[in-house]
Amino acid sequence: MRFNFLACFLFLAIGGALAQDVSLKDVVKAFEDADIPKILAINFKPKLLLEVTFPQESETAVTLKAGVQLARNATKGPPTFAIRGVRTPGPFVIAMVDPDAPTPQDPWAAQIRHYLGGNHTVHDRGGALKNQTSAITEYLQPGPPAGSDAHRYIFLLFKQPKDFAAQEVITPSTSVVAFNISGFAETVGLGEPLAGTFMRVAPDPPAV
Repeated sequence: MRFNFLACFLFLAIGGALAQDVSLKDVVKAFEDADIPKILAINFKPKLLLEVTFPQESETAVTLKAGVQLARNATKGPPTFAIRGVRTPGPFVIAMVDPDAPTPQDPWAAQIRHYLGGNHTVHDRGGALKNQTSAITEYLQPGPPAGSDAHRYIFLLFKQPKDFAAQEVITPSTSVVAFNISGFAETVGLGEPLAGTFMRVAPDPPAV
């Protein structure tokens, strides 16, 4: 009986993580409840749903629902991306930032840039995105320091301007610390995000 209860609990926990975003209204509310538009200084009025999926070594892949909390070992990635909504082939720019480094109470290193890549285009009927070129900043797994509360890791999707490939504001050698996504978006002409989602990740538990 105990085994059945535990199995049921694990199924529900995993199922919750797999329940991806299906409502723009719910995503907007999750962003607002987490103060993300204010903290990132963005106008968040998404037109598309962004699916971010993390592969798992021995379990079903995890697709984010805005605000879900994941164990750090579930975020090894790199993630895959897809869009749902109005049919548009792209290209798109995707960014992932952490506004809570090193801690949400004292985020002096924020924002940390965990991913930045352009030339994401739709390559199948399901809306899956494929990156046609190397990312500017390759995926960096979350790593909140011991003793910190959970960090917010935010994914934003933008329409890519024609001259984005020529921008030199951020390059592969630019520090990932003290990034500013709204400032970068304004400088290179990304406009407001078309879609977004986020997850929370806490530090690894202390070794026993």
